[in-house]
Amino acid sequence: MRLDAESRRDRFNGYADEGFIERYAAKCAGDGTIILAYFAEDGAVHAAAELHQPDLSSDSLPEIAFSVEANLRRKGVGSTLFKQLIAVASSLGYERLRITTGSQNQAMRALANKFGAHLTFRRGESTGTIDLNPSVEAPNLAADGRNLEATEEVPADAAKALIDFNQACWALFLRMSGGGKAA
Repeated sequence: MRLDAESRRDRFNGYADEGFIERYAAKCAGDGTIILAYFAEDGAVHAAAELHQPDLSSDSLPEIAFSVEANLRRKGVGSTLFKQLIAVASSLGYERLRITTGSQNQAMRALANKFGAHLTFRRGESTGTIDLNPSVEAPNLAADGRNLEATEEVPADAAKALIDFNQACWALFLRMSGGGKAA
């Protein structure tokens, strides 16, 4: 709900009113979507990364999506959430992720490319995949700096622990960087 109109359009690839967002959030809460959130010192969510289950897509690939408030872009928030989401997806045994965004969403396209997405453009959309196979050379993607090739098996409930830990990490980061304060 905190996204401005342009950010909402970019995130949902079209118009999204508050009713649509409420229905979307309720659906995600009930279908197994894993959501990692960026909390500021005010306790509000200012960015989120979503990992949608593979059985919800037509190509059986888990899909990822991101929402970052405009004032937090290009400050590492999206990259940090991306790293954490890839670590969770890897711990769940996923080998590839699908990402879809509007062709006008330059911020998301740049972020996806940074993490090795192979995007194609058709009918106003950018769609692509990210290969999580550790034999493919990729940036160090583990949220805590570990190489994914050395990541041990992690139980599925690690995602919940990561979400719980996420808020504390962001609060510490904000205090250290001076971010998260009202302008």
